[in-house]
Amino acid sequence: MFAYVAGLKPTELLIILAIVLVVFGGAKIPQLARNLGQAQKEFKKGIDEGAEEAESEIA
Repeated sequence: MFAYVAGLKPTELLIILAIVLVVFGGAKIPQLARNLGQAQKEFKKGIDEGAEEAESEIA
């Protein structure tokens, strides 16, 4: 029923989320999520730029 993320079961994910909540605190989690989103966006942008550069070198 649940989609497994990186081979983890839902119970394991809940335990990990609880540990993250205890370690970072509730106030820091939105900031961490925002930073992860920005990092993912920059990573995708870099991959797209690299692909465009590779295509221009081939042509």
